[in-house]
Amino acid sequence: MWSRAPASSANLGPGFDTLAVALDLYVEVEIQKARHLSVKATGQGSEFIDKGASHLAARVAFLVLGHDNVSINIHSDIPVAKGLGSSAAVAVAAAAAAGSTDPLTVAAIVDGHPENAAASAMGGLVAAAVLHNGPKAINLPLDPGLAFVVLVPEKTILTEKARQVLPKTVSLSDAVFNLGRMNLLLAGLAGSSYLCKEATEDRLHQDFRGPLFPEAPQLLSRLLAGGALAVCWSGAGPSLLGICEKAAAQEVLIAGRDALKQLRLKGKAMLLHADMQGVIVADHPL
Repeated sequence: MWSRAPASSANLGPGFDTLAVALDLYVEVEIQKARHLSVKATGQGSEFIDKGASHLAARVAFLVLGHDNVSINIHSDIPVAKGLGSSAAVAVAAAAAAGSTDPLTVAAIVDGHPENAAASAMGGLVAAAVLHNGPKAINLPLDPGLAFVVLVPEKTILTEKARQVLPKTVSLSDAVFNLGRMNLLLAGLAGSSYLCKEATEDRLHQDFRGPLFPEAPQLLSRLLAGGALAVCWSGAGPSLLGICEKAAAQEVLIAGRDALKQLRLKGKAMLLHADMQGVIVADHPL
């Protein structure tokens, strides 16, 4: 079986570990019966990834099938360790290609990020949580007139390291701050006329992660100046997200490219759109 799953941008500012949107960058996984395990990977990050039984796709296949007598072919266009949900997308695609009827739950178990897994599995904008009986996710309204400019610096920030800098507890005022901003964000994502720059403000993670990427505030500011309606970190970073109307997307993209150049940062700016399909499965590559 062949499967394709999209990238995702999680948190979106105040929605820490609960919100994500699927984006039109993809990973493809094909799994076929074989006498013994073989894993082949091409595309983003393939040169750094173990291609044996410890590969994420191999672990997912074993979990679904109960054995690893398979050949697995993976191709990814999703940058690795950049805050774009690459591992969740691989896990979702591998679970679907292995025949799972619930790739979201499988991916959430293996990858540990239900919001990224939910976006890759379901597409669109999702809210996700882990309940007593497993992950639960719901699609939320998303204005089709929105686009997403993503700045992807060459540096990497491992999710584990990004979590280590976060506080263990938060104040009541900070919790209320984030809840209010998230309500504004959900309204703005449903209808872009309501989206304001304050909607992606956050007191739970973004500022604490700032020292890991000191140039981030300047880059985010340049995206706003270029016409983005709101800006935030993408997942644990270092990728940064500018949410904009499609009519202004090219101007925001140019502003992002210029900002990377002016700050002498290696990386790229990409114009992406929401993927509304989520994971797709077929007998053969489409």
